[in-house]
Amino acid sequence: MPDTLWTLLVAAVTAVVTTLVVGLFVTPRMEARKKRLGEVHAARDAFGANLLRIISACSLLQQFELPAADDPDWTPVMRERLRSERNRWWQQLDEATVWLLDNAATYAGSWPNARIIRFAIEYAGHARAVVLSERQETTKVELLLALTVPVQRQFFGWPWSRARHVVADHRAFDETIALISGEPSTP
Repeated sequence: MPDTLWTLLVAAVTAVVTTLVVGLFVTPRMEARKKRLGEVHAARDAFGANLLRIISACSLLQQFELPAADDPDWTPVMRERLRSERNRWWQQLDEATVWLLDNAATYAGSWPNARIIRFAIEYAGHARAVVLSERQETTKVELLLALTVPVQRQFFGWPWSRARHVVADHRAFDETIALISGEPSTP
C-alpha cells in the first residue's frame, strides 16, 4: 500500500510541475509565436492584395482614357464622372504603393531567401517612385504594370508558373528598373 501511495504522489507532483512549467514558459512563447506568424501571414496577404489592386487600377486606367474635349459622344457630366473615377483609381495606386513601401520590412522579411526579399523591397521602392514621378500618366501606368506583373507572378503565381517564368520575370523587372532609372538596359 505505501508503494502505491508513493507512486500516486510522485505522479501527481510530476503532473503539477509539468503543467506549471508548460503554462509559465512554453505556452506564452507559443502564443507569441502564433501572433507573430499571424501578423506575417496577414502582411503577405495584404502585399498580394495591393499587388492586385495596382494591376486592376492600372488596367482600368488604360481601358478608360479621358475622351477628347470636342468628342460629341461625351457630355460634360459623363466627362466629370470619368475624371472622378480616374482620380479614385490614382488614389488607390497612391495608397497601395504607400502601404507597400511602409510595410516592406514586415512582408518582405518573412521570406527565407535574400534574393526574393530584395526583389520585394526593390519593387516597393520603385513602384512608389513611379507613382510620385512627374512622368505622363500613361507612362506611369505602363511602368507600374511592367513592375507589378512579374512580382505578382513570382510571389503569388502557381508554382509551375513561377518556375517557368522566373528568369523572364527577373529580366523584365530589371529592364523596367533600368528604364525607370534612366540607365541603358543590358541585353
